[in-house]
Amino acid sequence: MEKKSFNCMDVWDKCLKIIKDNLSNDLAYDTWFKPIVALDLKGSMLTISVPSPYFYEHLEGNYIDLLSFALRRVLGKDAELQYDVQVVEESSVKYPTNPAVYVKNPSMPFPNENTKQLNPFIIPGLKQMEIDPQLNPNKTFNNFIESDCNRLARSAGLAITENPGKTAFNPMFVFGGSGLGKTHLVQAIGLEIKRKFPEKIVLYVTASLFQNQYIDAQIYRNKLIDFLNFYQMMDVLIIDDIQEFAGREGTQNTFFQIFNHLHQSGKQLILTSDRAPVDLSGLNERLLTRFKWGLTTELQTPDFEARKTILKKKIYNEGIEISDEIVEYIATKVTSNIRELEGVLISLLAQSTYTAKPLKMITMEMVMTIIDRLVNSTKREVSVDKIKRTVCDYFGLSLDAIYSKTRKREIVQARQIAMYFSRSMTKYALATIGAEIGGKDHATVLHACKTVEDLYATDRSFKQHMIEIEKRINNSL
Repeated sequence: MEKKSFNCMDVWDKCLKIIKDNLSNDLAYDTWFKPIVALDLKGSMLTISVPSPYFYEHLEGNYIDLLSFALRRVLGKDAELQYDVQVVEESSVKYPTNPAVYVKNPSMPFPNENTKQLNPFIIPGLKQMEIDPQLNPNKTFNNFIESDCNRLARSAGLAITENPGKTAFNPMFVFGGSGLGKTHLVQAIGLEIKRKFPEKIVLYVTASLFQNQYIDAQIYRNKLIDFLNFYQMMDVLIIDDIQEFAGREGTQNTFFQIFNHLHQSGKQLILTSDRAPVDLSGLNERLLTRFKWGLTTELQTPDFEARKTILKKKIYNEGIEISDEIVEYIATKVTSNIRELEGVLISLLAQSTYTAKPLKMITMEMVMTIIDRLVNSTKREVSVDKIKRTVCDYFGLSLDAIYSKTRKREIVQARQIAMYFSRSMTKYALATIGAEIGGKDHATVLHACKTVEDLYATDRSFKQHMIEIEKRINNSL
């Protein structure tokens, strides 16, 4: 028959065209099919060479139906596929880097050269790598003070440590403003899992470091498989500040594969963000959907009683004494986040050391001076109301105009600018901003912000208006 006149490369080229037409993105094609080499064709059996056992496993687990479909289209219903799995002497997996993850014993070579492997689920030697989890030993549950603002998140975290990957809290998505303890909580979860299950591979990594590693892996194409290989062998993966993936299509597609592999394998994923999934922009909808599969929990700003409790606990841990009056004063004046509370306390310790005064001699005057320098002089967060009024004053509009349903261009644009600055200069959720500015929903706010960003980038006159409005907002603080 005509198909017998084909050589193996002809057959594989025809298969690749079919495969490419049926894949949703070029990254998957470039990563998993371009490196394959056709070796031999005997009758209806095509032999292909793949770079590693892990590569073979991924093809069989994710693309076998597509491969079968393509082969049968080219060779007929009796088509068969055989793999020649390349043997590498030493794994080049070294992620993550900077800060380094030390590979304390190198991976072992594969046992047999030129082996046709049918189901190599584990690369020999890979599990022998001892991975530094990148966890701060001081960020434990003992140091994470429970209050109403974090009780649900803390309880869920403790539940995860009993059975990581097997609870309903997978993934666990923790969101909240800066300085509220997200990083502390997720690292405490990682440390406790490592204490209870020393054999588990736990890794904490920031989204920005993950992104940098992905870029490096792209530059050196042979490392992309290693990159996926490394992350897909984690038992517990903690990604901090996931919102930094916004607009990074390649990173998102790669993380999507890692997420699916770990979740389907019963491994634990823990993610943090400064916003709830519904308020994240620039991320693929399929990723956002997966973020909502498990538990989404917020760390809120601590109230007065919680701030007092946090201060007293930290003072006790430092082994010092400060009067209740001073503790209450600090808790009253420092309201934004836990990090500022810690900053004031550290400054008090430094001040007492510098002046050689006993801590119990710290006076209210000293505390007031420190708070005035560290807190009151810091730019206060602007309110949505202040932004609305500033924008309306700039354009000579009444405040009522921004609430009206008119579609006049100048009013719509003023409303969009107010939404843009409210999103960039406050910590309010998109839904809250929309409700404050004309009773709009979060999708309208997202659209407004995108419109303003586009105009800012392309219209010089509009850009000057934006710069002037921002100056007026800042000068009003």
